[in-house]
Amino acid sequence: MTVGIVGLGLIGGSLAKAYKRDPDVRVLGWNRSRSTLEFAMLDGAVDGELTAENLKTCDLVLIALYPQAAMDYMQAHAEDFSKTGIVMDCAGVKRAICEYGFKLAREHGFTFVGGHPMAGTQFSGYKYARANLYDRAPMVVVPPVYDDPDFLARVKALLKPAGFGRISVTTAQDHDEMIAFTSQMCHVVSNGYIKSPTAARHRGFSAGSYKDLTRVAWLNPGMWTELILDNRDNMLAEMDAFIASMQAYRDAIAANDHDGLCALLEEGKRRKEEIDG
Repeated sequence: MTVGIVGLGLIGGSLAKAYKRDPDVRVLGWNRSRSTLEFAMLDGAVDGELTAENLKTCDLVLIALYPQAAMDYMQAHAEDFSKTGIVMDCAGVKRAICEYGFKLAREHGFTFVGGHPMAGTQFSGYKYARANLYDRAPMVVVPPVYDDPDFLARVKALLKPAGFGRISVTTAQDHDEMIAFTSQMCHVVSNGYIKSPTAARHRGFSAGSYKDLTRVAWLNPGMWTELILDNRDNMLAEMDAFIASMQAYRDAIAANDHDGLCALLEEGKRRKEEIDG
């Protein structure tokens, strides 16, 4: 099997390293920075450069770029992709890129599948890539068709060497609605929370709660700006709900309302138990 990896940052670099664990997989890579590609080849994560010519040999092409850059790459290489392979993006939002990818694939005769590997760290770049990043991690897939079990089985087989655990099949709309809550809001809340003037004096007073809440404040601003703005309708709905909740807590605290605050806290605790057990 030959896998092409477009973009060798944290996500793409980790995919390359994961696939290279399988001796039957040949990994070809492309990166905007030539030095990163050359380092990945020296590192043993990539067997060679991914080019317009050898794209046709790839059974799977994974595009690990920002959404607009991923669409630009697909446009530039629409005639180069294998007609029998699968092209999959790895971006954190799905509606715009899937609409574009499905249309481009129909016009040029290749197969596009939306994808989102649900794993990462607060760091970015190839130097933080690791082969086990996706082991047992969820992978979300947005296929062009939902009534072809053989096609879905093929997609899962192509993804298997990366080590994913659960593979979820959904629509681009449902993905973006859920990801606003499970990922994008977490980053915005963490990033906003750390701006408290008290934060500079936290050492010696902070433990697990602080670390859990602030880990993803250390983010890639350019990437998250693009992802959030591409999903701004869902993000605004989540932010409005969160602001309303915070206002209720603030009102209870300002009024010294013991019973009201306790009820709000109990409601949140019960909600967590209902959702996660």
